[in-house]
Formats: sequence, C-alpha cells, structure tokens
Amino acid sequence: MVGILAVLMGSVGLADGPGNYPYKIVCTTGMVADVVRNVAGDLAVVNGIIGEGVDPHLYQATRGDIGKLLKADVVFYSGLMLEGKMTDALIRVARKKPVFAVTELLDETLLLEPPEFEGHHDPHLWMDASLWKQCTKMAADTLAEFDRKNAATYRANYERYAERLDALDDYSRRALGSIPEKSRVLVTAHDAFNYMARAYGLEVRGIQGISTESEAGIDDINRLVDEIVRREIGAVFVESSVSERNVRSLIEGAKSREHEVVIGGKLFSDAMGKSGTYEGTYLGMIDHNVTVIVRALGGYAPEKGMLGKLSETSSHK
Repeated sequence: MVGILAVLMGSVGLADGPGNYPYKIVCTTGMVADVVRNVAGDLAVVNGIIGEGVDPHLYQATRGDIGKLLKADVVFYSGLMLEGKMTDALIRVARKKPVFAVTELLDETLLLEPPEFEGHHDPHLWMDASLWKQCTKMAADTLAEFDRKNAATYRANYERYAERLDALDDYSRRALGSIPEKSRVLVTAHDAFNYMARAYGLEVRGIQGISTESEAGIDDINRLVDEIVRREIGAVFVESSVSERNVRSLIEGAKSREHEVVIGGKLFSDAMGKSGTYEGTYLGMIDHNVTVIVRALGGYAPEKGMLGKLSETSSHK
C-alpha cells in the first residue's frame, strides 16, 4: 500500500492552492480530522469519513465517500495501513487530488513493529500525544505549502494547539505514573495501546493483534486468562469500536477459576467519542482513556479528567 500510494501522491502537487475560501479538506478518521481542523481554523471546512464507533481497520469506502474525497481540495489520512480497506479509494483520489498520510514523514525509528505484524508498523500513533503532535505538524506544514499566503496562520494555529498537546502529554505521564507498579497492566480487546504503553510506562495485553481483522482463538483467550489469574489483574477494558465478546470471555474464564475481574471502562481506541462532545475531540478522547485507565487501576486522576470536561468516565457495565 505505502509504495504505490506514495508514487501516485507525487503526481498531484500542492502548487495550485485553494480556488476560494473556505476550501474543503476531507480526512479519513476522526483523530486526523480533529487535528487538521485545529490547524486549518476558519480557512477550510474539514470533514471526516469514518465516524464514531466505526473500526477503520475494517471500513470500506462507499460511493458517497469517494464522491466526498473527489470534491475535496486536500485529503489527509492516517496511514501505516490503518485504513487498509480504503486503499483503492485513496489511490483513485490521489490521481486527481493531493492526498497525504499524516504519519508519512515520521522517523521510522519512532515506530513500533510488533512481531505478529512483521514488515508493517503499528498504526495507533495517536495514543502517544507527543507522536501525534509530530503528525499534526506534518499537516500544518502541508497546508502551509498548499496555501502559501496563509502559511503563517497555519503555523501559528499549530503552535497554539501544540501547547494543548504538550499539556495532554504531561497529564498522561503524571496520571498513568500514579498507578501502583503491580497494577500497571492494561488488558484490552486489541493491541491499540502499545504507543501509550511505551510512552507512559504500561504493559499492554490485547486479545486480538494490532488489526481487528485478526481473530482471537480460544487458546489466545485461555493464555490471557491464565495471566490475569496469576497476576491477580482486577480490571479489563472494552473498546468503543470493537466487540465486547472476547473481553466478556476473559471475565467468565477468570470467574470459573474463582478470580473476579471487572470491566474498568470503555476506551476509545480506533475512533473518538460522539461528535459534538469533548470525547469527540482528540484531546477529549485521550483524556478520557487516561482518566478511565488510571481510576480503574488504582492511580489518581480527577473524575472529570485533565480539564474537568469529561462526561463519560464512569465504569462500563
């Protein structure tokens, strides 16, 4: 995917700039759309395609989606195979429009490559606010090149937003660092939290691999149940865009061995919260995740999160 898409993207440049304002930007995921929106400000209308609670690993572009992409002046996507089933649509659009992955200029030494995903990088970079800040800068630099007369505005918007990302990174480090060492194990439906784990000192155990296209077998679940019982892990987490079935199986398996495990909360992994809410922004998504994890695993975090804005921090039933 990366090779052919990169070639096609070189065929459509940014030199022409917008014909009028506000111009149109279309993004794949909500996480990409939100940071691009903060950088573009009033100069562009930014819309996303893949909505709340929708798994981008499995999403296939509709005819309507392709129409939106073709009407855009610029298209941004996450990359690193996150939107794998949208490859054909992105290739079609890249023949006619400038299309960019926000991850494409990152230093590869910063990327994780799990053994089960050999040859490909883990795409869930947004779980580390410092890495997503770099992706946001890529978007800002791209828009500054596309619309050169407003380059200073895009860069100023980025600098203001980067301060908020720095604050989020600091909150994540302090809050997750308050979890007792024995409890610093995050058990989730799939491996979407490895960048968070590396940045903030957690262990992650996902039932499925880094792509939800993979299937968890009974042996995978039994091995994780063994670990939960052995390490006396008391809370596991479900995800908003992934079925709860396998997590429920963990709880039942532990219960059959006389070990009680509760669902510590619902996390936003591959999609943000409801549009129009704080959790429906990138900052709110990560604030929610960090706060829920910390409070469920015995650390300290304010009930309403970093800015006192959270509305969905209660444990999922």
